[in-house]
Amino acid sequence: MLTAPFAAGVLDSRAMDLEYLMVPGAPPPPPTAPYSHAVRAGDFLFVTGQMPSDPRTGDRLVPGGIVEQTHQVYAAMNGVYVTYFKAGRLPGRTCVGVTGLALRALVEIDLIVKP
Repeated sequence: MLTAPFAAGVLDSRAMDLEYLMVPGAPPPPPTAPYSHAVRAGDFLFVTGQMPSDPRTGDRLVPGGIVEQTHQVYAAMNGVYVTYFKAGRLPGRTCVGVTGLALRALVEIDLIVKP
């Protein structure tokens, strides 16, 4: 049986401090897929999956295959990623296979961290 904060299958945000973050200058989520860029929950930071979007268009994938798409995600993510962690204290990363991603992307990378 689930109890608070998961009563009725809904997370009760009063159970912990939640901060919903949007990256300044980043495009907002489309109306068909509402989300926050990241959510800080107590000491944890949950970063939304990063897609291999072409920075010139913002709404299309970079051309090429999985290698080019993975490089694009890390290029967009790593500049900010390293500012949150000390050298030698980087969190682990996980790769999960799925049958399909938005925009038919070949890769999407997300992050959960306790800085």
